[in-house]
Amino acid sequence: MKSASFSQATPRPDAGLFFLRLTGSLLLLYVHGLPKVLHFSAELGRIEDPFGMGPWMSLLPAIAAEVVCPLFIILGIGTRLACLPVIGVLLVAMLAVHPGWSIAEGQFGWLLLIIFTTLALTGPGRWRISVPRREAFRHGAG
Repeated sequence: MKSASFSQATPRPDAGLFFLRLTGSLLLLYVHGLPKVLHFSAELGRIEDPFGMGPWMSLLPAIAAEVVCPLFIILGIGTRLACLPVIGVLLVAMLAVHPGWSIAEGQFGWLLLIIFTTLALTGPGRWRISVPRREAFRHGAG
């Protein structure tokens, strides 16, 4: 019986993209998103407001990017589009809220940025929930 070595194994890009979607999104949800939802009132008092829009207008987009978008990303629905708010919030956090952080201090944020930028570039892969597309509207079709 012939056994294949690890280096000769068939690449599984769809499995890799699913793993990346699942783990990155669950980390973002667990570490950042759910605490903001579960402790909403406390978060309003402590969230940074780098653009002077007020705590509500800083917290609500963060919750959308850290709770709603990861759910879509896990399912593989609109993955590239759902990654954009996540990337935006991470860039604001890393460049505007914590600009003085060293790479070591901000490594979790930078790694999340790498994960979600990779998913925005690659898309979800084949392991995703399929959403049926509507047929194109045809004039005169009855």
